[in-house]
Amino acid sequence: MSNIELLAILLRTGDASSGRSAVDLASELLLMGTGRGSASPGKEGSALRFLQSAAIEEITVIKGIGLAKAIQLKAAMEIGRRVGLELGEKVQICSAADVGRLLMEEMRYLEQESFRTILLDARNRVISVETNSVGTLDSSTAHPREIFKAAIRKNAASLILVHNHPSGDPAPTREDVQVTRVLAEAGRLLGIEVVDHLVIGDNRYVSFREQGIRF
Repeated sequence: MSNIELLAILLRTGDASSGRSAVDLASELLLMGTGRGSASPGKEGSALRFLQSAAIEEITVIKGIGLAKAIQLKAAMEIGRRVGLELGEKVQICSAADVGRLLMEEMRYLEQESFRTILLDARNRVISVETNSVGTLDSSTAHPREIFKAAIRKNAASLILVHNHPSGDPAPTREDVQVTRVLAEAGRLLGIEVVDHLVIGDNRYVSFREQGIRF
């Protein structure tokens, strides 16, 4: 079955007011994703990756796709992502946007700060995503010993730090920067590079590397 047909099954019904079928809505959905935030415009696979990272509000822009249908689509995409991770599918991280696609939907609604590390191999492929602490980020909850223990055990070549701001504002705090510098220095001593630190807000993120924040 094509991507359009699979999406049409998830949508189940079309838009009666305009006479468009579920297949029509699925086609429009993929067309909306093509070329927007995708590395390969014009390919259905790229459009599906956009759908995975799109906010509910972006999907419901299409007339005939309401909140319930949008949530169904997002749930299906999330199940697919998790199955891929459980099967050991190697996700390659080439940019901060890739990190956003990997963790945004999982972390944007968390009510407490959660600090995680993405462990990478020598080709920047994800080995695992580790949850290191839950609660306010400080030097005690993000201790180098805990952060790098899993990285050493799993032979990670590098890692990316990720945490969320429950307020929805991803602007890094002074403490965020301080903790990052401590962990980056520990990584240099151990030979495990801290590639970036992303702060996730409500469908937004700030990348330390992209912002030129030195660590």
